Amino acid sequence: MNAATFDPFGELDRLTSGLTQLRTGPRAVPVDLVRDGEQYLLHADLPGVDPGSIDIDLDGNLLTIRAERTATTHDGAKWIAQERRSGSYYRQFTLGEGLDTEAISAAYDHGVLSVVIPLSERAKPRKIRVEAAGRQQSISV
Repeated sequence: MNAATFDPFGELDRLTSGLTQLRTGPRAVPVDLVRDGEQYLLHADLPGVDPGSIDIDLDGNLLTIRAERTATTHDGAKWIAQERRSGSYYRQFTLGEGLDTEAISAAYDHGVLSVVIPLSERAKPRKIRVEAAGRQQSISV
């Protein structure tokens, strides 16, 4: 006895698969963002992007990442498959308080853009000394 199963998400993927090919605007950059000690690490996948095309701007508390991947051309060749996307990539992040925006750094290696966003000195945990009549204590904040 064969039981047919219905996968609504598979059907949705099948129906919308052609729509992603028509998209003409910038594509979102997939990222991982983690807090590691006294800094945030942002890793963005940008495979095949020329490092010279990567543009990172900070305007107030808005961090913007832009990049461009140019299409591969093969004059006179017949394409069998062309799944590697070319075009513009774009992502924006609103940075909160307590970050040292002057010390943000970035590096691009093996298709991954890494952005380091350190905490400011005033946002780091610290001890505050409490003075009482005749004795002193430290309290962790």
